[in-house]
Amino acid sequence: MSIVQINPAALYDGAPFGMSQATVDSGSGLVFVSGQVDWGSDYQVRHGAIEAQAEGAIRHLLTVLEASGSSLGNVLQLRVYVRGELGEHMDKLAPLMARYFGASRPALTGIGVASLASPETLIEIEAVARVCDA
Repeated sequence: MSIVQINPAALYDGAPFGMSQATVDSGSGLVFVSGQVDWGSDYQVRHGAIEAQAEGAIRHLLTVLEASGSSLGNVLQLRVYVRGELGEHMDKLAPLMARYFGASRPALTGIGVASLASPETLIEIEAVARVCDA
């Protein structure tokens, strides 16, 4: 049994923060994905609106899952952290989550928070998944 670090070149480098984009436990086949945000390689948020940031975070999540040998359909649990009151954003986020995760319907927790990785970051999405052949 070993732990494999996943750090796709297409995403920002997490090394300065002491983190990997994901880790895979080869024994259990579980993939633990770090919170994904709408950052470019320069550590800056790419979009202003929460819907666009959510879409960017989900695309990063997809990149990490694919590099881990997993997929959106293999996500077991999602945690969605939103700056401020979660209920104020549900009308924008629920359709997006349903579009990407509707068929697999993973366990999902939404959490309103006071702050995230940067003042401009409005949403962060982390996941636990399984590798495709596990």
